[in-house]
Amino acid sequence: MGAVPAVPASAADTGTDTDTADQPAAEVDPLIGSAGGGNTYPGAVLPYGMISWSPTSTTGDQTDTGAANGYAYDVTRTRGFSLTHVNGAGCHPGAAGDVPVMPFAGDVTSSPSADTEDEVYASGFSHADERAVPGRYTLGLDSGVTADLAVSRRAGVADFTFPRGKPANVLFRASNSLNGSEDAHIEIDKAQRKVSGWVHTGAFCGRRANGGENNRKSYYRLYFSASFDRPVDSAGTWRDGTLSPGSTSGGGGEGYATGKDRAGRGSGGWVGFDTGGAGATGATGATGATGATSGTSRTGGDRTVHMRMGISYVSRAGAEANLREEIAPGAGVDEVAEAGFDAWNRELGSVRAEEGTPSRRTAFYTALYHSLLQPNLVSDADGRYPGMDGRPHRVERGQRAQYSNFSGWDQYRAQVQLLALLKPRVAGDFAQSLYNFARQNGGVWDRWVHISGATHVMTGDPSAATLATFYAMGVRGFDVRGAFDSLARQATVPHPDGLSDAGCPGQCTGQRPNLKRYLAAHYAPQDDCHCWGGAAETLEASVADSALARWARLLGRDEDAGRFAERAGYWRNVFNPEATPEAGYIQARDADGSWTTPFDPGSETGFAQGTSATYTWMVPQDVQGLAAAMGGRDAAAERLDGFFHDPDGSWSVGGGDPLRYDPTNEPGIHTPWLYNALGQPWKTQETVRRIADTAYGTGPGGLPGNDDLGTMSAWYVFASLGLYPQQPGSAAMLLGAPAFPRVVLARPGGRDITVNAPHAGGARPYIRSVRVDGAQSGRSWDEGRLVASGGRLDFDLADRPHKEWATAPEDLPR
Repeated sequence: MGAVPAVPASAADTGTDTDTADQPAAEVDPLIGSAGGGNTYPGAVLPYGMISWSPTSTTGDQTDTGAANGYAYDVTRTRGFSLTHVNGAGCHPGAAGDVPVMPFAGDVTSSPSADTEDEVYASGFSHADERAVPGRYTLGLDSGVTADLAVSRRAGVADFTFPRGKPANVLFRASNSLNGSEDAHIEIDKAQRKVSGWVHTGAFCGRRANGGENNRKSYYRLYFSASFDRPVDSAGTWRDGTLSPGSTSGGGGEGYATGKDRAGRGSGGWVGFDTGGAGATGATGATGATGATSGTSRTGGDRTVHMRMGISYVSRAGAEANLREEIAPGAGVDEVAEAGFDAWNRELGSVRAEEGTPSRRTAFYTALYHSLLQPNLVSDADGRYPGMDGRPHRVERGQRAQYSNFSGWDQYRAQVQLLALLKPRVAGDFAQSLYNFARQNGGVWDRWVHISGATHVMTGDPSAATLATFYAMGVRGFDVRGAFDSLARQATVPHPDGLSDAGCPGQCTGQRPNLKRYLAAHYAPQDDCHCWGGAAETLEASVADSALARWARLLGRDEDAGRFAERAGYWRNVFNPEATPEAGYIQARDADGSWTTPFDPGSETGFAQGTSATYTWMVPQDVQGLAAAMGGRDAAAERLDGFFHDPDGSWSVGGGDPLRYDPTNEPGIHTPWLYNALGQPWKTQETVRRIADTAYGTGPGGLPGNDDLGTMSAWYVFASLGLYPQQPGSAAMLLGAPAFPRVVLARPGGRDITVNAPHAGGARPYIRSVRVDGAQSGRSWDEGRLVASGGRLDFDLADRPHKEWATAPEDLPR
């Protein structure tokens, strides 16, 4: 097996006595969530990075991978280290995984694309030979090769150390993106010691059995340019089953199918190096177009091949410029890794959590790490980026970067609020980025944007909820009025796509499907919806419209505010008070007004990745109205008890029961906090603690389900802070019991938020009292002042419920 350099894998491995509050990156374990469906990846990446260098697992099928985003902890075989990844998306395969680079200790005697079962040009490994820290990833392979990777935001460096006496080749699988590819190309310049090329790919979720026809197409090209520190001794290319030794140019795509329909297709190239001699030295090297000066060539006895890599979504020249801009010519893995670790310390240092057990700190800072992996840069260092219209563009004046990878249906519930709270400048650039894409897409805001492509994944209009939330939480730096007008138009003017069933369900093209019918009926008919599910679509539209109403009010647009506020109440049109003999539920209904039958609270009919039992609670904008529809706050609270507990009173918060809470998916993740509005906040405190302590944790299985671009991790961060966003389009925060004795949130350009809870983290999960800036408060929520102006919260925690605090009707969240 390859020897793995000693790099810190956790706080315990840093070898210093430095207070880890000053080194939060040392608390992070990137392997958390890499098993059990969390779909995270452990590779080298910086905050919001374009490049994310991480292994692609293989289970013996070159057209598939071990997990949705390329890495599965329980699959210990890899076919290469891919340059791009998406954190925690649920589709299998998810997206990206572009250009796996594989150090291969053997002779290239056949086409790697013909190795359809990854028997030859892949290698096993042991987790004992794996180290992952923020910004660096190291893996020793069973082949005897060690790969040591470190990155900047758009570039990276790698040391490939080969075993003595074996060939040393580096394979570039240009066409082998996770979803396949339309086309790919590779160029090898032996004189300049450089390999460059591109892949034309996309098709996020394109293999879904429930749709995807409109998504099996290319969205972007990823360009790459790599240079080496020593002469290229041999080279070649391949296409499909044909190997071409000595060739320096080639290409070809794989298509977007899977299994036998794609097996054996694809292209790439390889370069080989002399690492087997004893003490030989080479001549002075040249400076390539990437700006990499090799100095004295290292050959013979030096078994480590050093590679520098830049990427771009615009051009090869952009990839080379990104490398020159971000990584100094002589910088090695250690130096780049140190700079990356420092970058993560700065980013994570915006939240200073004091004390707490080692496992709780690791879970917390890893969750924060995963929350801040996205959005991801798609603009080059010079500001150019690929537009949704297929043409290159440059960032707007005042905009620092163009971002993408917007998992809207997931992120609008927690991740975007955390981004706005901690990184408002990034949030502002992200808002402008989404508006830029919409303008390039005929005014359509897609609900799930990957790179420069509209994927249409999921349901609802999360862009409206997201940008309204950003504005309410103080995010600026984007064209506020232009974005509002565009989103308001999307919500009021029917678009032809809204009548299309392409991709349905799951990837329906229309962002406000069948809007004309919706505006007339005041709900989305199940039998004429052109959407995933009529009941879910109605709830999503009601949340989005509520957010637009709040935004309009802040902008002084009273007429718009009134119109959207009325539409925010359309959820009532899919609440059937007689859905079952026992209780009312959200239920789909048809165009003639009748309820869609048969009805079962545990069924997904009319819903998207959830049941009526879960979606019935998805009215965060009107909890009091929902409670009234259920018979009052006490009746609603009793029903909520049954959502989190089995009939015998035992907890049921692990998922798997369609009638109860599911911590693995988004529609119900806000529900533990609803008790605050129902006048029983102590139940929020105990329920949130139970979920945090049992569904989350450390180790590869430490996430309850798909991280969904940081959403589940953001939930855990908020739960640990004792704060949670009340509703989209608002800066209001609901209060729970903090998990740390003291946390300080550094607010850029504003007053910090300090949360003091001296007895937190032990056997005291309940709130006895709260002081806000020194004054006693009997409210379990903050209506937005904390986010706007900062401040200090002091919690007095107890070991038993205090049922008098924050229960007066006039003090409840509204």
